[in-house]
Parts: sequence; structure tokens; C-alpha cells
Amino acid sequence: MNKERQFSVQKSVKLADMDLPSDLKNLSYPQCTALCEEIRSLLIGTVLKTGGHLASNLGVVELTLALHRNFDSPKDRIVWDVGHQAYVHKILTGRAGALETLRQADGLAGFPKPSESEHDTFITGHSSTAISAAFGMAEAMRISGDHNHYAIAVVGDGAMTGGLAYEGLNNAGKSRSNLIVILNDNNQAISKNVGAIAKYLTKIRSSSDYVRAKWKFESVIRKAPAIGDQMAVKLKSAKDKLRKNLVQTTIFEDLGFVYLGPVDGHDSEALDEVLDVAKSYRRPVLVHVQTTKGKGYKPAEENPGEYHGVPRENPDIDRIDLDSKDPELSIDECFSTVFGKELTQLGKRDTRICAVTAAMKYGTGLQFFYAAHPNRFYDVGIAEQHAVTFCAALASMGMTPVFAVYSTFLQRAFDQLIHDAAISRYHMILGVDRAGIVGEDGETHQGIFDIPYLSLIPGIRIYSPATYAELQMCLRKAVCEDDGLVALRYPRGKESETFPLRQDTAFTYIEGSELLLVTYGKISERVYHVAERLHNEGISCGLLKLTTVYPFPEDALEIAAKYPRIFFVEESSGAGGLSEKFVAAMMGTGWRGGWRCRAIDGFVQQGSVCECLERVGLGENALYACAKELANESPA
Repeated sequence: MNKERQFSVQKSVKLADMDLPSDLKNLSYPQCTALCEEIRSLLIGTVLKTGGHLASNLGVVELTLALHRNFDSPKDRIVWDVGHQAYVHKILTGRAGALETLRQADGLAGFPKPSESEHDTFITGHSSTAISAAFGMAEAMRISGDHNHYAIAVVGDGAMTGGLAYEGLNNAGKSRSNLIVILNDNNQAISKNVGAIAKYLTKIRSSSDYVRAKWKFESVIRKAPAIGDQMAVKLKSAKDKLRKNLVQTTIFEDLGFVYLGPVDGHDSEALDEVLDVAKSYRRPVLVHVQTTKGKGYKPAEENPGEYHGVPRENPDIDRIDLDSKDPELSIDECFSTVFGKELTQLGKRDTRICAVTAAMKYGTGLQFFYAAHPNRFYDVGIAEQHAVTFCAALASMGMTPVFAVYSTFLQRAFDQLIHDAAISRYHMILGVDRAGIVGEDGETHQGIFDIPYLSLIPGIRIYSPATYAELQMCLRKAVCEDDGLVALRYPRGKESETFPLRQDTAFTYIEGSELLLVTYGKISERVYHVAERLHNEGISCGLLKLTTVYPFPEDALEIAAKYPRIFFVEESSGAGGLSEKFVAAMMGTGWRGGWRCRAIDGFVQQGSVCECLERVGLGENALYACAKELANESPA
């Protein structure tokens, strides 16, 4: 710690009484401890009510405090990888009073958001981006002549399974920028980390005596007034050269970074010391910090995976052991679990079926397949690009790979879908989970872009079931009958228990004559109720609910061509969506009727699913008004 730092003699401090974040620099270590306890209490009491990411935030309380004590945000640019662990950062930058609005409509975002605060330097939500972003900021500082401030990337060890993190490290290591990477190592992503990198970090942790002594030595010589900064740097440089000849280096040092750590991420004094040393180098530094996910809350410490994200307004929910040998001890029945169980049954009959996940075994329902067929289950880490190419290679050898992935995360593998899978027409299945509006996680997580970009891929077949039965039928058809690249997209949560249409893998149809409503997916129930209301008003309204949404079934186009007016509704981005392709296909048949579509325009902010749908014009009343207006128009 800097010797000139003056501590307050006040015995205790409260968040409400502080000028944040500047007052944090004046705290004594006992005050730091008390403040961390207050923050943890605030997190537990609030997040269990609002829902959100709990365990990850409990684990970075001391680390976040140390960052704001040693750096000057926002002049020093702190970038949080993924950003789900930035609640403490938001609290320490003056947003504690808004925490009760977390992830609600017009409330505090669950991820960093520059439009919310100048302290949120970069929008995040997806993994492994922070090093690249922070390096870009550090280079911008250098170019503009600012050599006094730093860019700091806070990256979890789970994010280090993503290839983009290494692209950033590789490019940054050769620079002379004021870049500091904080590796927040808690041996946990959402589930337990997998792969060689996880084993490598374990090896570093178990052989850390030398590096601990190294940064302690550097801290001492940095503070010695008789030595001074320049001599300290020269001594450290000479010692580093000697070490390279005597001791095996880390991968981070081989990439050009100074490596400091591991350091206890819950020891405020140790964190202050190591960050002070990191700043002194004025070149890329990686600080390896060990933390405990869920720190300070026993249920989260014992089961960090289950408490990674907690539901809203349900503090008494029964907790589940995600590492249990019994896969039935899982979440309630939903589209994800129905998908996982059906795939498990198919795997019993066909030993060529393989299941692949990108660090989301439980989120995608694949724990059932893992329990039944562990030798054909692959968790590749947070590496969607690798997952798609890996699946394509499995398919090239006669296997039938099924990659279950959230819609928002599949976006990162678009090139591999085209280049590695579609061109060669390999038979592989994408289980596109969380398709459509997902709600509180906001614009970085809404699954509204998979239809536009997947439907661009030549030869692809896309299903969008609205019920569990349709999901099961479509999965069986995709695995056992289809060929080439197949996408099976399904929503978050449960099916409607009142959905009245028969189940089919192509489409279902209710006949009318004046107006045809066309739709697909979970929103079909709302569109059905619109059709009912119009029928009750004497408007002969047909309903065409697509299950095979692309390419369009020829029979469905023939049915639509009989109607003078068509209203297409989709819970997807309208730009490049199915409504555009459907009307183009209808025009190709010579149809020239009245046409309306209702889809999503732009990004969708956070809120409940119902709030989000209302906001983008997909509420039942808005759909009814639009459909009725079209029904009353004269045919073109």
C-alpha cells in the first residue's frame, strides 16, 4: 500500500455515509472488514428477493473493494468479464440505493452498462471479452499520451476456457501498455471448471511458494525510499531473468505478462500490496487472485453452482445439489429438462448420439444424458466456436452430435456453423435453448437473433416447438430422420397448460377465411387468444402455427395463399426474420393480399418476460388491435 495513504480513525463506516468510490481509499483494514460484511449482508438480503447472480458476487467483495482503493475509476478503466459479478462494483460506485430494483424494468442492470454509470466502462454479458476490451482501452490511453492510468480486466477462471481470452493475452503481451489482468480464480464457472486449463491453474496454486515470495519482495523494494522506483524496476528485471534460467515460467509469462500471485482474494492487505506492485511495472501484468465463490454465506459456499443465479422473490426455495449422482435432483420440469430427458432416451437406442455443452450442463438439461452416457458427453468449457467444429468433426466420423446451447451464446459460433458444418452438410443438431425473450438478464441475453442468422445458412432446417410434446417429436425427427444441420429452438421456462392445438412437427392449422394469423413458438398461445377474440366478433380468422419454421412447409404456403390478408407474429428480431422470408415466399406464388407483421425491432431491455413482450408490441391487446385493423382493411 502507498505509505502516504491516510486512514480514518473512525471505528466503523457505513455505505450510506460515504462519498463513493473516493472515500474507500481512506479506510483502515478493520473498516474494510466491516464494510465487506455490510456489503455481503446487503447482497444476500437483496438478491434473494430480486433474483440474480449471488455466489459470484459474494466471492469478489474484497477484490472489488481493493480495485477501487488502488485505482481511480473511471479514469482507470475497470472491465468486468461477463459482468455478472459486478454488483459489488455497482454498490461501491454509489448505486447501493438502487439495488432493490436489480434486473427489473427500468431498474439496475444485472451486468455492466455504460449508459447506467460512467464507472461501467464496457457493456458485458458474454464471456472472455474483457482482456481484449481492456487492452484496447490501454492502447487508447497510450496513444493519447495518458501514461498515468490503467485498464484493468477482471476475468474469472471459467472465462479462461474461452479462446477469445487467449487471443487478447497473445496480442497484449507484446505491448508496453498499462494493462492489468486480474485472474479471479475460484475453481468454478457456473458448474465446476473442466479441461486442461483448470488443471493448469490447480498446478500453479499448488506450487505457489516462489511467486508469493516474488511479489512480497517486489512490494518491499517498491516502498524502500533509498532504492526508488527506477532501481526497483531494474532489480525486479534482473531477478526475473535469473528466475527464467532456474524456475519454470507460467504460460502467462511466456505470453509476455508479468505474473504475480496467487494471492488470497479475501485478504485486503495482501490485495493492496499486490496491486501496488502490479501498477509499478507499467506493462502488461497478470495478478492471480484466489477467491471462494459464495464467500460468507454458507449455503452458497457449499453449493456455489446452485447459488450462481437465484430466482426472484423465492428465498425459501429448496436448494438442489448440482453435483449429486442423481440427475433427478434437478430443477422443475421445463423445456430444458424435457429436451435433456428425451435426448437421454434416444441415446439409449443409438450409441452414435453424443451430447455437447459449453459449460452449461445443468442449464441445458444435459445432466440426464451425462448420468446415463458419460462416455458420450462432452463439456467443452465456455467455447462455443470449438463446440461447433468439434461436433462437425464427430459428425464427419459417423457420430450424431447434439450441441445444447443458449441462443444468446450460439451467436459466437456463426462462422463455424457455416464453414465447418453446413458446407459439408454434416448431420448435427443444435438445441437452441432460451430462444425468444428471456427477461431480466436484458439485452445481452435475449434470444432474438438466432432465427435471422440461422435462416441465412443454406440447407439448414429449423424447428420451433411450442409444447413439450412438439419438442420431443421434433428432437426425434431431427436426430433420427433429418440430415445436415438442424436447429431445434425452444423457450425458457414451462409450456402453457392450456395450449389447445394438436401437436405436429410441420404445422397446425385452424381454418378461417378473412384473415390468417401466422406464428410459431411459445408466443403462439397469445396469437391463438387473439384469433379467438376476433372469431367472437364475427371475423373469420384462421391460425397457422408453424413448427417447422424454415424452410416453410409447402402445404403451409398453399394454405396461406387462400387468404386475402395475413398477419405474421414472431418473437424474434424482425430484421432478417421469418416474416420477411414468408411474405417473399408468398409473393413468389403470385399472392398479392394485405400484409402486416409484428416482430422485435432493436435490442430488448431488462424486465419480466411479460413486461418485455408488452414493451416491444407483442402483448395480446396490441396484437389484437393490429389484427383487427388489418381485418377491416380492404384487400390490396
